[in-house]
Amino acid sequence: MKIRVLLADDQALVRAAFAMLVESAPDMEVVAQAGTGREAVELARARRADLVVMDVRMPDLDGIEATRLIAADEDLAGVKVLMLTTYDTDEHVVEALRAGASGFLVKDTRPAELLDAIRTVAAGDSLLSPGPTARLIARVLRQPQAPGAADDTPRSLAALSDRERQVLTLVARGLNNTEVAEALGLSPLTAKTHVSRIMGKLTVRDRAQLVITAYEAGLVRPGG
Repeated sequence: MKIRVLLADDQALVRAAFAMLVESAPDMEVVAQAGTGREAVELARARRADLVVMDVRMPDLDGIEATRLIAADEDLAGVKVLMLTTYDTDEHVVEALRAGASGFLVKDTRPAELLDAIRTVAAGDSLLSPGPTARLIARVLRQPQAPGAADDTPRSLAALSDRERQVLTLVARGLNNTEVAEALGLSPLTAKTHVSRIMGKLTVRDRAQLVITAYEAGLVRPGG
């Protein structure tokens, strides 16, 4: 089964370049292209894409709002969003992840890295550009949350077992399932099961959301 990719960018030349790159990979195909955020949402529903490569800034409806609509649509529960930004210091990155994006990359990422990112996100893992991740977390902690969000997060963590809190802490520090398993003396399958259960209890879509939840709740701190 090929990964069905929807490309959303307001620049036709950028979309064409990305389309050529994606189509060059034997395990993925471009099923649609969108020039606005609203068109991206409509095409995600119509073409049943597995993943949307979404530009942050677009006319009509920006990438963040488009991502929020996709994440909130139960019929699109399996659709992942990989956000692209021109600069890794883009102030909208945190908001995009909170809206439901599974990760972000800067647009000058090498072609092979973009294809790997699509595979990673489509497989259900989160992906953050390595360089700006520390700055991203710092912005998460500085930015105000929606009313009530700060109170809800600690209460939701109360539903986690001690082991699940340990797993969440390691995930928030950037460890993958295999590394979590090694750190806690578990099998990779057990670690993966813990991560899935934590996602269910915290009602989040993927690992990117887990990272944000852990930092917002104070479970981990930058540099901790």
